[in-house]
Amino acid sequence: MTETTPTAPGAHPDRLPALSAFSLPTALVVAQDGQVIARAGDVDAVHPLASVTKPLVVWSALVAVDRGLLALDDPAGPGLPGATIAHLMSHSSGVAFDSPAVLAAPGTRRVYSNFGIEILGQRLQEATATPLEAWVETTVLEPLGMASVLVPGSPAYSGSGTAADLSVFARELAAPRLVSADLAALARTPFLPQLDGVLPGYGRQVPNGFGLGLEVRGHKSPHWTGSRNSPATFGHFGQSGSFVWVDPVAGRQAVFLGEQPFGAVHKASWPALCDQILAL
Repeated sequence: MTETTPTAPGAHPDRLPALSAFSLPTALVVAQDGQVIARAGDVDAVHPLASVTKPLVVWSALVAVDRGLLALDDPAGPGLPGATIAHLMSHSSGVAFDSPAVLAAPGTRRVYSNFGIEILGQRLQEATATPLEAWVETTVLEPLGMASVLVPGSPAYSGSGTAADLSVFARELAAPRLVSADLAALARTPFLPQLDGVLPGYGRQVPNGFGLGLEVRGHKSPHWTGSRNSPATFGHFGQSGSFVWVDPVAGRQAVFLGEQPFGAVHKASWPALCDQILAL
């Protein structure tokens, strides 16, 4: 079982029995209104982020939007007629998961797409005249002091870092300093909220709400967050067995990383763990 260490009085980390389901090391950081209230495991160990890379990269793209270098309604680029930057960010461009094949017209279906986020990365590099890794580092990682986090390749899944640093990003999502309030609010609100689609690992969701780089919980079932999480909860999970979420109703943020790739144990244990996090 993962060792737990409270970081503030009254954190009650012993109320996280769901952590015992994981056979390989995990790390968890829980914050309340921007202050860490509980930690579990080695929060300074570097783990792969997988798709939790996406919100980091999209947040850096939103910085570019705020600076007037990129616009949400800019064209996505050749091969995706009618699709925009916002469509790429919200998985509504219609492009396939891992290829340039177009599976649906833009704005008609939620097609979760690594390839779409990689197109976004290319457009961001062009708009800023800066290599993607350098742009993410100078606009998000350095300002937040996230020294352990790297995004060395694909903007969709190549990131790595520690739970401690990812928790800093979760607190940025909850109370933005790098992105304007209006744009941050748009990012955590479902874009084209009526769209249905498949949430990887959890099947078809009707609707399947995504904001800009952030999944919005809504009333999805099944789901990786808990029954106590409000419908306004937003965040992302990754196939490396990672998640970050912010529940603005509870004022709570949580980050989970580990060495065990996403599988049956995560599907079975994450919802209970999230409920336990909210009950601390």
